[in-house]
Amino acid sequence: MLSVNYRNHIQKTAKLAFPVCLSQMGHIFVGITDAAFVGQIGTREQAAVSLSGSFYVLVLVFGLGISMGLSPLVAEAAAEKDSDRNTSLLKSALFINCLISLVLFLFLFFCSPVLYHFDQDKGVVDLAIPFLNVMILSMVPLAVFSSFKQFAEGLSFTKAAMVISVSANAINVFLNYLLVFGHCGFPRMGMMGSCWASCISRVLMALAMFLFVFYNRDFRVYFVRFRSAPISWLLSRKILSIGVPSGLQWVFEVGAFSFAVIMIGWIGPRQQAAHLVALSLAAFPYMIASGLSAAVAVRVGTYFGLRDREGMRAAGFSAVGMVLCFTFCSALTLLLLKNILPGFFTKETEVLKIASSLLVIAALFQFWDGTQVVVLGALRGVQDTLLPTFFTLIAYWVVGLPVGYLLAFKLGMGIQGVWWGLSIGLFCAALLLILRFKFVSKKVNFEGS
Repeated sequence: MLSVNYRNHIQKTAKLAFPVCLSQMGHIFVGITDAAFVGQIGTREQAAVSLSGSFYVLVLVFGLGISMGLSPLVAEAAAEKDSDRNTSLLKSALFINCLISLVLFLFLFFCSPVLYHFDQDKGVVDLAIPFLNVMILSMVPLAVFSSFKQFAEGLSFTKAAMVISVSANAINVFLNYLLVFGHCGFPRMGMMGSCWASCISRVLMALAMFLFVFYNRDFRVYFVRFRSAPISWLLSRKILSIGVPSGLQWVFEVGAFSFAVIMIGWIGPRQQAAHLVALSLAAFPYMIASGLSAAVAVRVGTYFGLRDREGMRAAGFSAVGMVLCFTFCSALTLLLLKNILPGFFTKETEVLKIASSLLVIAALFQFWDGTQVVVLGALRGVQDTLLPTFFTLIAYWVVGLPVGYLLAFKLGMGIQGVWWGLSIGLFCAALLLILRFKFVSKKVNFEGS
């Protein structure tokens, strides 16, 4: 039986996490929609979406990770009832996130031709680069959306981002229907219609999130002082001290899966398309775990601000228990439906067969993936990010990818070997991070925080 204390933490975390989970899924659902619609066109187009998406997401998650440095600081300031600090935090975060997203946009635009140098199918790269050049137009709008989203979530306002994300994704699906296939008098744009649909929906997300925060009376206390509030370099450094390592953590994990796309491209376009299908399905439970991670960062950050060690530990470890229960259910679902779910993304027999085999591996790594992302959120809540970032680098790039390469190309396991390597990397990350939170939550020095 759970103690009353842990039961209370589970209920509060679940209440906070549910809307966050749905809004987090909005980021990945855009890619899933692209994969599903483009999969009806052809395997080469689907491989191009996989390749461009791996390059785009690798940079995007760094920007999104930086924005996540805001919510635990907002939660801490709210616990101390310091509204002036929160106003400066919001203004500083907006400046930082928009500036960094502009730099990332320019980086992607000028570096996209590098895809020709990864020994990929030339026809796939020819399709991938124009797709990527449209997708990156949403970088700055996403920075605006994420800044206001993280601010609202730090104050435990999570439902608005959920509604906006779900609505934007419904718009994205509808625009894909119109632009990919040319329905209702719209031009038939094929795979390029899919990326324009995604870009438009993300611009609308940013606008809606800004309007919610700006006109909501619960936030009026912050906007009364917004113009006069300074962009604080001290607070900016604090945001970056949490956000940059958080962004790098995502880069190391997502980068491992992105480089896996390159490795799988050495095998063939069908395997690349199957990787996109299987990863799109595995991303659903991951983004729910990511939403739980964002919620636990706020919960742990609140107790950190209150200097409540017991509450901080209980909030963190109860969330780990929650994610293990959830990943058991998601793993069972993937196993039972492994021959059915890929059919929503492609009709090619060989791609379906490969994707189905990958879902068996995905079912196993659900446990490690969910655990590591939730514990990263708990560590972000206690503002411990540097060593966890090093752990993720070691787990994915020193262990996961080399083992995947060895299994795939030296032992002849092919794409399945790449995925087993990634699974081993996730296990190492989960083990190291949970040991780190156990240590830090006992030893954190509140006097110096």
